[in-house]
Amino acid sequence: MRLSTQSRYGVRAIFDIAYHSEGLGTQVKDISRRQGISQRYLEQIFQKLKRAGIVGSKRGPSGGYFLNKKPEDITVGEVIRITEGGINPVLCVNPEDSSQPCEKSGECVTQIVWNEAGKRLKDYFDSITIRDLCKLAKEMGLKKDLDKRFMYYI
Repeated sequence: MRLSTQSRYGVRAIFDIAYHSEGLGTQVKDISRRQGISQRYLEQIFQKLKRAGIVGSKRGPSGGYFLNKKPEDITVGEVIRITEGGINPVLCVNPEDSSQPCEKSGECVTQIVWNEAGKRLKDYFDSITIRDLCKLAKEMGLKKDLDKRFMYYI
């Protein structure tokens, strides 16, 4: 099974907001620079995440995208489902994921294997939160790249 770039980049973008901006407003250009993802592509991904309520946005010079939920309440599985439409490795496992029902449903022994694989993937992805990714990044020694607008001098 391969995840699309939308899923991989979506998880990275949500992580970026949580880690580098601590969930506060972050401009797409900053996420793009740190993650090496096109701004235009990020905007497409953020539209899906915004419709699903994961992120919100604010317009203007001090605007950007921010998390609508706490990092500990956002799972990798949730982001994948929003960007992919599902986690099942094959479409025949879940009839709602496919526009055409499987002609072998009920008599295909491999469907049992695909169903179990999908369940295990869901359980695994749902067990990892964005907060967990932030902890891993800190353990790896990833430096926070705080936006200059957050720097205050007295």
